[in-house]
Amino acid sequence: MTATEGTTRLVKGPGMLLVWLYGVMSVGAVSRSIYQISTEFDRAPLAYSLSAVAAVVYVFITYTLVRGGERARRAALACCAAELAGVLVVGAWTLVEPSAFPDSTVWSDFGYGYVFIPVLLPLTGIWWLRRARATA
Repeated sequence: MTATEGTTRLVKGPGMLLVWLYGVMSVGAVSRSIYQISTEFDRAPLAYSLSAVAAVVYVFITYTLVRGGERARRAALACCAAELAGVLVVGAWTLVEPSAFPDSTVWSDFGYGYVFIPVLLPLTGIWWLRRARATA
């Protein structure tokens, strides 16, 4: 690893918007899951647990994007892929078996409650992180 490789900035140009969006989603998902788990967990434990998982993923991706470097880029890329898989699985699950989710999650209906940002964000993140690797 060269000296510049370890300090590759991921937060430049469109990457700054990506960090901002992940930051907003982090705050939204964390606050929503804390409230739901602390006040209504017995009503929909699966949905609220999945919202907490989404919150952790958003926070981690935000952190790795800000941190920068090749290891952080690879970690963020893996997390974006996992996030996309989660959104697709939970989104499909909520359509096929809505009774499994008496309350919605961040990823329900492919992020419908969040203007589909949860499905668009990992796609954009994957594109940006792959592009960042090509330019590094």
